[in-house]
Amino acid sequence: MKKQIISAKAPAAIGPYSQAIEAGGTVYVSGQIPINTETGNIEGKDIKEQAHQALKNVGEILKAAGLSYKDVVKTTCLLADIKDFAAFNDVYKEYFSEKPEPARAAFGVAGLPKGALVEVEAIAVK
Repeated sequence: MKKQIISAKAPAAIGPYSQAIEAGGTVYVSGQIPINTETGNIEGKDIKEQAHQALKNVGEILKAAGLSYKDVVKTTCLLADIKDFAAFNDVYKEYFSEKPEPARAAFGVAGLPKGALVEVEAIAVK
């Protein structure tokens, strides 16, 4: 059985998908780009500012599911420029500082929705 997770504090889906789905005690958070929910616009001009916003969006959805960053077991991080990997890591480790950190994959991609520099998806377990 699937349960849709919705947070008004994170951007609404910009396509035919849910912010997150819970199934079997696992929460699958859809990729979050750095949209500020108050303005509806991309927040931040550089990778660090955008990473903070994308990760805050992930956090709001986790909170709506009754979870936090410490419950995340896997993330997938998409970067518009893989050269931003080190700068992204500087921000990422602020949100995932608790040991052990989640498993992760990071990819450089040709482009992201709305011209974002980063997108982050997460899997968390209750």
